[in-house]
Amino acid sequence: MSQSNWVPDAVPLDQPNVARMWDYFLGGAHNFAIDRQTAEQAIKLYPDLPLVAHVTRAFLRRAVRFLLDQGVDQFLDIGSGIPTVGNVHEIAQRVNPAARVVYVDIDPVAIAHSQAILQGTDNAVAVELDARRPDEIVAHPDVCRVLDWTRPVGMLAIAMFHFVPDDAEALSIIRFLRDFVADGSYMALTHATSDGVEQARAAQGEQLYRRTSAPLHFRTHAQVAGLFEGLELVEPGVVYVPLWRPGADDDLLLDQPERSANYAGVGRKC
Repeated sequence: MSQSNWVPDAVPLDQPNVARMWDYFLGGAHNFAIDRQTAEQAIKLYPDLPLVAHVTRAFLRRAVRFLLDQGVDQFLDIGSGIPTVGNVHEIAQRVNPAARVVYVDIDPVAIAHSQAILQGTDNAVAVELDARRPDEIVAHPDVCRVLDWTRPVGMLAIAMFHFVPDDAEALSIIRFLRDFVADGSYMALTHATSDGVEQARAAQGEQLYRRTSAPLHFRTHAQVAGLFEGLELVEPGVVYVPLWRPGADDDLLLDQPERSANYAGVGRKC
């Protein structure tokens, strides 16, 4: 490790990284100057981005609690990013100490930091894998050690699929996971959209992210809803993130949900 105990030696520092940029939007410290510079450029294009990050984090908390209420006690967090306060295992194990959690991310910084905070934590593991290869995720020995694939799993893809720009590939990943997991499993996701955003600004945003570790691809409401193919959507369906089962009247952006520029939804495999 170099620089600090969360930066592996092999991490390239000459390209903005979307996981570290998200960490910056959330007010975290696990980012570099190149990430902060690009994140600030993104904020100039869409000043609400830090709010969007916090609104999305709040959805994660609500979705995990909802799944716990449905009896789900094991979670697969794909594209988990750099950990911050209120991670999946913290939320889940506070309610059910026996809950099991697997974090998957392609970013070595995210995984190094996840592994550091998980030391001494039972029933939780972080694995460096590519979400575009779901067959490798479900077959990985560390994943199989923590998750029981014969029982329902709560799959989480928070702010992940808009970094899979090919529509067919995104749907293929979800189809594989949907067909693999047991009946009674759930998929919860959020996804960036340009619906309601000025076209020129949306195009500039996509262009900016082409310089990062993962290009960004906006999808419409219909396209995001299409990602739940073969799953039964939980009420209220696919909606702007703040509108998915808000927890309180003072939730962020509840009065102007379109400012979140992201849709959220949860689907169940019957």
